Amino acid sequence: ANPSQPSSLTPPPSTDVPPELKIPNVFKEEVSNNPGTFEELHRKCKELFPQTFEGGRFLVSKGLSSHFQVSHTLTMSQLSPQDSGYKFGATYIGTKQYSPSEAYPVLMGDIDPSLNLNAHIIHAFSKKVRTKLQSSVQEGKFMGQGSVDYLGDDFSTTLTLGNIDLLNKTGVIVGHYLQRVTSSVALGAELVYQRGPRVPGGEITVLSLASKITGENWLFTANVCPSAVAAHCCYYHKVNEQLHIGAELESSLMTRESVGKGCYQLEIPGGNAMFRGSIDTNWTVEAVLEKKLMPLPFTLQLSGTANFANIQKSQYRFGIGLVLG
Repeated sequence: ANPSQPSSLTPPPSTDVPPELKIPNVFKEEVSNNPGTFEELHRKCKELFPQTFEGGRFLVSKGLSSHFQVSHTLTMSQLSPQDSGYKFGATYIGTKQYSPSEAYPVLMGDIDPSLNLNAHIIHAFSKKVRTKLQSSVQEGKFMGQGSVDYLGDDFSTTLTLGNIDLLNKTGVIVGHYLQRVTSSVALGAELVYQRGPRVPGGEITVLSLASKITGENWLFTANVCPSAVAAHCCYYHKVNEQLHIGAELESSLMTRESVGKGCYQLEIPGGNAMFRGSIDTNWTVEAVLEKKLMPLPFTLQLSGTANFANIQKSQYRFGIGLVLG
């Protein structure tokens, strides 16, 4: 569980894009003096973490037009049979453009032979108003959430509704606000309200405070939850065009747990390769190497995970993947 929030609090489904549906970033990170959204607070650091996998993975991506592409993913894992199998994915990027780096709407999803479905819709009605819808069906159980972002001149606000059930009076409501105070400092808050039978007392409200400090080539972000006596901090530093490093710390006095993690991303332009690695205080080491096999349209992926918490019973997991397209 994330130490920055009580274990009894179940947030809405993640809005992260599945790895097999990665597409170019189609919206700006910031609009003029806008500090960005609360949801993207730790994104710069999180992007450096290696996305490890176990077993074998083969991905074929085919662009049917400049706006539409499909993908076929085959995964084989002995340790995680539930993650093994075939998935079909599709992505559509619309023609409504606010700038060369922004195009809407964006529709993407994937489905497997068991009819487990993930779907995302992102659309901007104007330069300042953006909506996101996500739904998933896993083993016959439906989950969904929707959010609206408003990007002001020097602030951003978001309202998210997750798994709302009016008949049973259950669901999650999340409000975000982030305000730029100076050219390099932004402050904000998050308010989460959850209601349901599994929540102690039937309902719970949690307030978190956040800060974002931007330097010339570095970024520090933090959010603190006073009720849970928990904090989550991230630091990102761009050493040069090829090397990026980051650090993350999650700590909670309520659960008496703290986890620190260091990571880096190294690009080797001459070798058409990218390497991501990380190590945390639980002695877990993770690494992913992506190598473009030029001039062929293939990308080779090598993944490795090792845990040295117990030297006599060290655990290792390895994966190999091939991406076509």
